[in-house]
Amino acid sequence: MRVRLYKNILLFLFLWVNTLACVSADTSRTVESQTIENGLIITESKGWLETIYAKWKPVAEADGYYVYVKGGQYADYSKADSELIRVYNGYVRVDIPGLKAGTYSLKIVAMKGGKETLSSEVTGLKVLNYVREGFAHKNYSGVGAYNDDGTLKSGAVVIYVNKDNAKTVSAHLGKTTFIGLQAILNAYQKGNITTPLSVRILGLLRNGDTDTFGSSTEGIQIKGKQADSEMNITIEGIGEDASIYGFGFLVRNAKSVEFRNLGIMRAMDDGVSLDTNNSNIWVHHMDLFYGKASGGDHIKGDGSIDVKTDSKFVTIDNCHFWDTGKTSMCGMKKETGPNYITYHHNWFDHSDSRHARVRTMSVHLWNNYYDGCAKYGIGATMGCSVFSENNYFRATKNPILISKQGSDAKGTGKFSGEPGGMVKEYGSLFTEKGTESTYTPISYADNNSSFDFYHAISRNEKVPASVKTLNGGNIYNNFDTDAALMYSYTPDATALVPSQVTGFYGAGRLNHGSLQFKFNNAVEDTNATPIPVLEALIDAYSGK
Repeated sequence: MRVRLYKNILLFLFLWVNTLACVSADTSRTVESQTIENGLIITESKGWLETIYAKWKPVAEADGYYVYVKGGQYADYSKADSELIRVYNGYVRVDIPGLKAGTYSLKIVAMKGGKETLSSEVTGLKVLNYVREGFAHKNYSGVGAYNDDGTLKSGAVVIYVNKDNAKTVSAHLGKTTFIGLQAILNAYQKGNITTPLSVRILGLLRNGDTDTFGSSTEGIQIKGKQADSEMNITIEGIGEDASIYGFGFLVRNAKSVEFRNLGIMRAMDDGVSLDTNNSNIWVHHMDLFYGKASGGDHIKGDGSIDVKTDSKFVTIDNCHFWDTGKTSMCGMKKETGPNYITYHHNWFDHSDSRHARVRTMSVHLWNNYYDGCAKYGIGATMGCSVFSENNYFRATKNPILISKQGSDAKGTGKFSGEPGGMVKEYGSLFTEKGTESTYTPISYADNNSSFDFYHAISRNEKVPASVKTLNGGNIYNNFDTDAALMYSYTPDATALVPSQVTGFYGAGRLNHGSLQFKFNNAVEDTNATPIPVLEALIDAYSGK
């Protein structure tokens, strides 16, 4: 009897643990909502991360629509900004950002002759907070225009930018009204304005739609008066289709800047260039596509998100990199430090290299999904310290490289001729390895002079000072075990990373954006050239 009872208890625990694992892995699960219709037909409604959205069928002869939201910071129904309501081919849509975590209701009303007529109400829309972890949030609250609870900061100015008004949109900052997107951002350069600013992009902006560019090589510029100038600026896309085409962003001398829920296509140089003397910068839930094509190693463009020249306390998370080439440079050669950078829950989706390519800086990469990367995953040079933790490498050639040693020293191809950086590795998985030896990394235990990383036996293990790079004799600085330096975070189990990153709350824009493309792993896992079909989709993208 006792044996049977013991077996039943074990069976119950096994099923319970596996049920929890399945729930954790199912990141698309949301609270069921209820719709009460009174002549207006809602076709889709969901809560997401600090936002909710709904779609409905157009009402014949309606003059327009009002949308009201209740829940979170709204005790009673409050009217949403009219700019958030957009008419598409065959449906109407609203997206409401800036919401606390909680459960919300929407009321949608059709207007005829200035009066409210047909309506519908949807309840039970669950909203979660963005996860604010990583160095951008270390000892700093409210990166960008938003508080940590998801609401706009007190006194924040909101502007809505689309292709038709990017040259004429206005914002009153200080005692002056500024006109045009770049002119509004330029207002922060003198250092006397720190008003929180949310730039909400609607639809597709192309090169030429804006008033001007602050940077002739990058595009829109956000620049402070001096190093680490307080900005409190968020650049955010609204809905699934917000994108820019033909340019990117340059950030200099800026503190407290956020980019989120935006697609970047065919950038002139970098998609987002965190160029000089920046701090507390947060880039997340972005879709990064091919840049401007040119020859050689720029056939897919230059960097997607680059962190350079004493930019520090940066978090890049939940970004979706679509077959990008030189994905993310992190550090140049003259950083004075400290330069602490975090990458987590990013989806390197058949991108080729530089995930990240690190010089000089201290970088924590955790819970990233390396999905069929054709050249290499992480690259470490110039005395940098990299902590790779619970990353999932699927069909990734050369998952981790230290310059001029280990896998990098094999054969004729070397990713860098610079002195080595040091990598501490813990908890990652290396799956679907190719037949070549370069798919299997070399740990310090395998070869204590020419290795790809030091394999820690625990998350808090310190790398001994006796472990040095073959070229340059550089050591690991153990930044990750210093409680004064590190932030609080909760990594997912490595096996769950693919489902988390690709799930409903995962990498990229809301619903993974309105441009959809499925990679053929059998071909694209090893292909480092642009995919013509994906190029055609990007170049024909209309933003809907």
